[in-house]
Amino acid sequence: MSQTEPDFWVLEYVTITKDPRTGLVVAIGGTERAADILQRTGGFLSAPGPRGDYHRLPHGLPIEQQRLKATTASHALLAAGHSVHLDPALNMLAAPDGDRDAAVRYLTQLAERVSAAETSSAVAEVLTEVAAPVHGLLPLTREVIVRAWIAASDFHGAAPGEEPEPIARLGSTANSLSEAARVILHARNHAARPTQPTTTAPAPGRAQSPVSRRR
Repeated sequence: MSQTEPDFWVLEYVTITKDPRTGLVVAIGGTERAADILQRTGGFLSAPGPRGDYHRLPHGLPIEQQRLKATTASHALLAAGHSVHLDPALNMLAAPDGDRDAAVRYLTQLAERVSAAETSSAVAEVLTEVAAPVHGLLPLTREVIVRAWIAASDFHGAAPGEEPEPIARLGSTANSLSEAARVILHARNHAARPTQPTTTAPAPGRAQSPVSRRR
């Protein structure tokens, strides 16, 4: 007996997010009933778009007001039975340190993984997470340091090479992180190689001479 796929009313799904190009908080999708809820509970405005009307918050709202209105509207939609995706950055009820907590959990998990590793390749996998060229922890940390170095130099009005010594050392710290990532990747490559079985040397006094073997 073949099963048929259920019918989904796609237009009833509402996405509330911030448009990266304009910075506006927009709501896309939904029925006329959803539009009514957006306007009444969130203060959204109807606006014409290239693929039909959509809703957005007014221009110039402070970020906290954007988050409050988007969160209020999303919960009103959910209570009315609509399916809603709310951008986590707009969710007033999200824990403020959620990203930091996730990062701490990630680092803790890496430490636990490498402590519980049973093979050299498992260690190599963790080292890859730490030093992978693009998304590794060290290259990402280096990017933060480099940007902090540039920003701090700009705030002090210092030309390149003329920064105060503590700020200038940020540049050398970034270089040190690059070198550390290179060393870790080199170690990762060695750890990823298949291990060769060790040969057991004969115990002293047990080896037989050619003469004794002939007997």
